Amino acid sequence: MSDNILQRARKTFQLEADALNEVQLLLNDDFKQAVLLIHNCTGRVVFSGIGKSALVAQKVVATFNSTGTPSIFMHAADALHGDLGMVQESDVVIILSKSGYSPEIKALVPLVKNFGNKLIAIVGNTNSYLAQQADLVLNTTVNQEACPNNLAPTSSTTAQMVMGDALATCLMDLKGFKDDDFAKFHPGGTLGKKLYLSVADVFPGNERPMVYENQSLKEVIVEITRKRLGVTAVVNEQKELVGIITDGDLRRMLEKNTDIEGTVAQNIMTRHPKTIEPGELAVSALDIMRRNSITQLAVVEGKRFLGIIHIHDLLKEGLI
Repeated sequence: MSDNILQRARKTFQLEADALNEVQLLLNDDFKQAVLLIHNCTGRVVFSGIGKSALVAQKVVATFNSTGTPSIFMHAADALHGDLGMVQESDVVIILSKSGYSPEIKALVPLVKNFGNKLIAIVGNTNSYLAQQADLVLNTTVNQEACPNNLAPTSSTTAQMVMGDALATCLMDLKGFKDDDFAKFHPGGTLGKKLYLSVADVFPGNERPMVYENQSLKEVIVEITRKRLGVTAVVNEQKELVGIITDGDLRRMLEKNTDIEGTVAQNIMTRHPKTIEPGELAVSALDIMRRNSITQLAVVEGKRFLGIIHIHDLLKEGLI
């Protein structure tokens, strides 16, 4: 039974991958013209569809908006009952449909045409009513659905989704859409935080554990315990970072039976510790921690010690 399940799953992947390979061969000049039409559009892109195509359209709208192309979704059935009013003169309309013959689509198309809006069809039947009426046709015809009965939209909706992604990524290229632009549209999400959250945004709320080079072991232990970050910086008289001591360093020192009475900070500190500047991205701090299997970094400006950023800070910010 379990082997049959895995066989069906693998066959689904294969059928949908094959469908995408076939659809990419159908890309033609209409696709290029569609990208340029949207790029030069002074309004928005209005996506519409019915059934599963409507759900795909909503996802593509989200992708367009997050990558700098203003878009809205209009359900084909609701468009016939008042929502058509959201279509403005300068908008481009994109309708998704597998058959191109759905009653709601056939009713919607002439209304869009009467408004004078340019109409792009993402359609699985180039002989359909929708395809014949559209200004540009993006062909998403698939030979076989992944559905065992070749009925439920599976390969066809995947093809629609990828066609929408292809439009979005081509538009990103034309706009010169970069990481900073992406962050503007995702300020509250993890992706956005990775692109804009700096170390300076995170570490100032932490304690600032610090001892001087000649302070005693007892003072080191008290500082680490009191500041609760599992670490203390070791600085010189100019408050420049010269080393770092972690609670792990203390344990290793005790295992070696070191003379505790005569031990001072500089005897057990790690020299040349990993550091980071406050202006660097918080995700860069996470990368350094992961690569070096550590849980905190000293924040410095030049050589001057400013504080500690801990992996728990990055966890709270949702970067992990």
